[in-house]
Amino acid sequence: MGTLLVTGGAGFIGSNFVHHVIGNTDHSVIVLDKLTYAGNAASLAGLPEDRVRLVEGDIADATLVDDLFGQVDAVVHYAAESHNDNSLHDPRPFLDTNIVGTYTLLEAARKHDRRFHHISTDEVYGDLELDDPARFTENTPYNPSSPYSSTKAGSDLLVRAWVRSFGVKATISNCSNNYGPYQHVEKFIPRQITNVLRGIRPKLYGKGENVRDWIHADDHSSAVLTILDKGVIGETYLIGADGEKDNKTVVELILSITGQPADAYDHVTDRPGHDMRYAIDSTKLRTELGWTPRYQDFEAGLKATIDWYRDNEAWWTPAKDGVEAFYASKGQ
Repeated sequence: MGTLLVTGGAGFIGSNFVHHVIGNTDHSVIVLDKLTYAGNAASLAGLPEDRVRLVEGDIADATLVDDLFGQVDAVVHYAAESHNDNSLHDPRPFLDTNIVGTYTLLEAARKHDRRFHHISTDEVYGDLELDDPARFTENTPYNPSSPYSSTKAGSDLLVRAWVRSFGVKATISNCSNNYGPYQHVEKFIPRQITNVLRGIRPKLYGKGENVRDWIHADDHSSAVLTILDKGVIGETYLIGADGEKDNKTVVELILSITGQPADAYDHVTDRPGHDMRYAIDSTKLRTELGWTPRYQDFEAGLKATIDWYRDNEAWWTPAKDGVEAFYASKGQ
């Protein structure tokens, strides 16, 4: 039994990880989260207070980070500015959190000699053509296309450098698009789900041909625990569940599952530089570390996610109006 520091643990993927750790291990967790719009203490509600402690703070606060690293056995770094649209509107917070914040954590890991796992994204690899049979692997060259993905690429490279130069005991994982409970309503799947639940027609960028490789957040969590336990220091592992779907298909599935006509959505202006396709090859993780995803039926996972948003309207309602007003101002 040990204590994990989970940065960004009140955010979407981080909070799912905390729930997974508490439900499947004996670990205790300290969550460090800045509680910006994307972090929500309510996402940790119901977890045992003797095993989960929330600390509100910034990962770029070196004094706070140093104190917390002295209290834990390992660190899982989820905290990031992560929304592409927001990065196009104002890139600076992405530099502050994703680059400076990661640097601050790495220096603390170096000082305290703590096991460190860095969560990243497949977006660092750029995108693939729709008719390209290839998938991203751990050897795919980086080719980020937005302020978000470029700062995540930079943070990955910092981790690699601190492993090689200073012997930090770190691993990296790059994951495909997550879906599931506790995801902010600005994101694609929960935005469309909550639109339907409110009787609003979903919105689809462009023609909806963009393909994402979807994975349930609980499967991401189990993969991270596997890497933390079995991963080789200095290695990168790609996490994916063979869930390639284009955005049009996802919107139509949401409508069909909720009993609406499959074509009851509106096309809106596409965003600049919108990547066409992501696809993950997770062979290394599966063969070397023995991981397999639990949710291999995307439609079943999507139905469970819709049920969660239907049952937890109080969780997402406070943010919904502001999100829709922002997108309306951009014609999206």
